[in-house]
Amino acid sequence: MSLYDRALSSELTLMKPTTLVDEFEHYSSWRDAVFVRIEALRNWLAAEELIDPDAELRLNQLLERLQEDTLNVAFVAEFSRGKSELINSIFFSDYRQRVLPSAAGRTTMCPTELYYNPTHRPSLRLLPIDTRTHEGSIADFKHNADAWIEFPLNLDSADEMSAVLIHLADTMHVDAATAESYGLINPNDEETARTLTRDGGIAIPRWRHALINFPHPLLKQGLVILDTPGLNAIGTEPELTLNMLPSAHAVLFLLAADTGVTKSDIEIWRQYIAPMQGASRARLVVLNKIDGLWDELKTPAEIDAEIAKQVASSAAQLELPMAQIFPVSAQKALVAKVRNDPELLARSRLPELEAALTQELIPCKQALVSESTQAAVEDVVIKTTELLETRLANIQDQVDELQGLRGKNRDVIQAMMVKANEDKQHFDRGLQQFNALRNVFASQVESMRKRLGMQNLRSEVRRTRQAMEKSHFSYGLREAMGHFFRQIDSDLVASSSIISEMRSMMTAMYQKFSDEHGLAAVNPPDHSLRKYRKEMARLERIFEERFNTVFRMLTVGQHQLTARFFETLASKVVQVFELANSETESWLKALIAPMETQIREHKTQLKRRLDSVSRIHAATETLDARIAELEASIETVVDQLDNLARINGHIVDAITTTQSRERLARTA
Repeated sequence: MSLYDRALSSELTLMKPTTLVDEFEHYSSWRDAVFVRIEALRNWLAAEELIDPDAELRLNQLLERLQEDTLNVAFVAEFSRGKSELINSIFFSDYRQRVLPSAAGRTTMCPTELYYNPTHRPSLRLLPIDTRTHEGSIADFKHNADAWIEFPLNLDSADEMSAVLIHLADTMHVDAATAESYGLINPNDEETARTLTRDGGIAIPRWRHALINFPHPLLKQGLVILDTPGLNAIGTEPELTLNMLPSAHAVLFLLAADTGVTKSDIEIWRQYIAPMQGASRARLVVLNKIDGLWDELKTPAEIDAEIAKQVASSAAQLELPMAQIFPVSAQKALVAKVRNDPELLARSRLPELEAALTQELIPCKQALVSESTQAAVEDVVIKTTELLETRLANIQDQVDELQGLRGKNRDVIQAMMVKANEDKQHFDRGLQQFNALRNVFASQVESMRKRLGMQNLRSEVRRTRQAMEKSHFSYGLREAMGHFFRQIDSDLVASSSIISEMRSMMTAMYQKFSDEHGLAAVNPPDHSLRKYRKEMARLERIFEERFNTVFRMLTVGQHQLTARFFETLASKVVQVFELANSETESWLKALIAPMETQIREHKTQLKRRLDSVSRIHAATETLDARIAELEASIETVVDQLDNLARINGHIVDAITTTQSRERLARTA
């Protein structure tokens, strides 16, 4: 057993898990239970040969999302606000020691992600700072293992792990020109000039980004923690503001009680956190290090009053209600949990912060997953139910038709066979129309894919990059970016028009087959690219804001930072287009798959009907046997409908009641 395993197994019963940890573990159990039920649905549909390519794709995508589901929590602050200690106290106290290095001074010099990937060994991976001069975003570098320096984590030795993780604080001494080329300083800035040493050098972070792959139970369950160190790291790494912070389910912004709200705190809050209100699910401000106000010469009431004064001041400066500010002592909370000291834990006030996170973060996350999961499952179940009900009606029609032949002479049976042949020929003519429509459909799909396709987008990215490289003035940079966004919006508008035409065409075809052949009426699913246009507009606004304000404030040349910002922004646009393509391809399958399934089913039933009448015409003694076969088929379809309803009920039960039962059990 490794040191890590022994640490987890020893004395864990001395203290109950914190509320947030406990709730996240139960959320993970809920998610696993839902996954198992949906997997059972997919396997049952496959075994019963009821799953079409669209349903199989949707269920597989849903299972993949559940399996890869993460809960992202970002900690944002200037240096020395105690972020690492707060992360240790909330998430890793059961390890009985610090996981992240935490000491006086700057212990984390670069943005750091903590997560767990079972396909990779426990390790610290570090991206060298000189990659800032290379083309590509951090997301791009994550796909290039050779770009990172990797240090394995020895889970059997706490000392060795600490020695490895201390690399997060690494710096390097470089000349001013090198620091400027990395986008970290502007040597013409007065404040920067004062910090340069006599020989013109300066200490900078050695690493651009850090990834810690660590097998902690919460990280195994999908928790991802982002630690962002300081204004300069945020401002000079556009990917943080474009991707990482907006995608966080909760953002904790840290202040320090001993420093109050500083100028750089205000800049971080106003530029990067406050505008995210609509995107982030939870935004909490933590006033850390309140133990610095624990004066033994003051009464508890006087200390509480001093803390309340600090909270009120911070709330006023950040323009927030006081209830959104949480005073804590992360260091004392960690000590309290390690030593099983309830009194010190209460005094640290960490439980109040954990309760707020629990109330805002976990329920909102579960509601989002529940809503999307239930909608996807319901759509598959409804379409399968409609297919089975149509099959049942067709079989019952055949039974009624055959029962009507009892005692009839061969002329009547002959007339019935002629009618069945006519129905089949009429349906075959309808199929010719459908195949012609499919050719038009395929042509429109190809036209849309050219507009929305990744090859077209990457060509536009290359064109914009070249235009920016040729420009040496702000106007040229702005115009290149403006053209980029206008072209993207034009492609999205054109694609939307094609989507609308395709849906109208399929709606008419569905109605035609319903009227002429009795197929189930289907309302083709709608699809809109509106949310992607809104996302592009949001990214363009971010660029404009940075271009007009932040680029002038940051210690880096505008042209250089604009180029780096474009690389990050282009990477984000590619991600958005990949998602738009994926959803559009899924919609295309959902648009035509039900029609193909109904046609295939109706064609099968027509053939069976014709075969039945033909056999009965040849030998009337087979009538009763054929009716018995059809009645057995009816029982099979009824059983399938019952089983489908039962499996769906199990999924609904897992989605809506599992966690409620667990909470009742824990409070009983």
